[in-house]
Amino acid sequence: MKVLNAIDPEQIRALQAAREPFWLDVPRPEPAQLDELAALFDLHPLAVEDTKDFGQRPKLDEYGDEALMVFFGIDAGTPREVHMHLGAGWIVTVHKDADGLLAPVIDRMASSTSSTYEETLYRILDQLADSFFPELEAIDDVIDTLMSDMIERPSADQRQRLFELRRQLVSLRRIVGPQRDLLVRSDVVLERLPGVDRDEARHWLRDIYDHQLRIAEQIDAERDLLSGALDVYLSTVSNRLNQVSKQLTVVATIFLPLTFVTGFFGQNFGSMVRHINTPAAFWGYGVGGLIVSGIALLWWFRRSGFLHD
Repeated sequence: MKVLNAIDPEQIRALQAAREPFWLDVPRPEPAQLDELAALFDLHPLAVEDTKDFGQRPKLDEYGDEALMVFFGIDAGTPREVHMHLGAGWIVTVHKDADGLLAPVIDRMASSTSSTYEETLYRILDQLADSFFPELEAIDDVIDTLMSDMIERPSADQRQRLFELRRQLVSLRRIVGPQRDLLVRSDVVLERLPGVDRDEARHWLRDIYDHQLRIAEQIDAERDLLSGALDVYLSTVSNRLNQVSKQLTVVATIFLPLTFVTGFFGQNFGSMVRHINTPAAFWGYGVGGLIVSGIALLWWFRRSGFLHD
């Protein structure tokens, strides 16, 4: 299948007249170029309007002998939207920032002389679908690292990172779900395109559908991991708070008898003032009472297991 990297009206008309299948890739098109494409391929006005207005959801719209498929890939952690106009023996891909995703497919198809229309469409969709797997694996590694760090020392930054990952997974799920659903009826739509072998298309697209199922399942698994990671964070923070509360309780309890002893011997009763008038009485009754009560409480805490985790 021939691959074109620029809009060449004469070459396109010649290929159409010879009924030779080709793929035209148009990155970052200007509105005038889209109008030119609409005239060359007789695109439906609604399909042209959608392509001029990026920010569509994944979908497959049929317009008689042509169709518009909006499919997404992931590049550098960002979803990349690709519009594929499908017609009688031709594929036109329009995108703004998916060059890095489609470049390997363009090189492969350009060097292949035996690729069919159905295989070319499969290669494009397969490249876009498979781009999700490295992103999900990176998210999985981040979650594992966060969980390990949270067990050692939880922080508010980790909690914020968990929320960011959750929003990212929700965004990916909104893409993968519709893409999986559109593949269910894609072979029916492609069957109506002139020159497309439905059985051949079904064989190729079944593999893409399987990839979308795996991606959706992996996203759901990652969301479960995030929920578990958040539970780990909350549990770790709660345990650390309990440890701090226990330490403060020990300190407050030890100081309770100390405060009582100092308060008791600080009273201005004559009998106490007259009898505690030597260094031995001061160290014995005063300081000794404080030390003995503190040691007794520490011994009791240790014996009762209160100081253990």
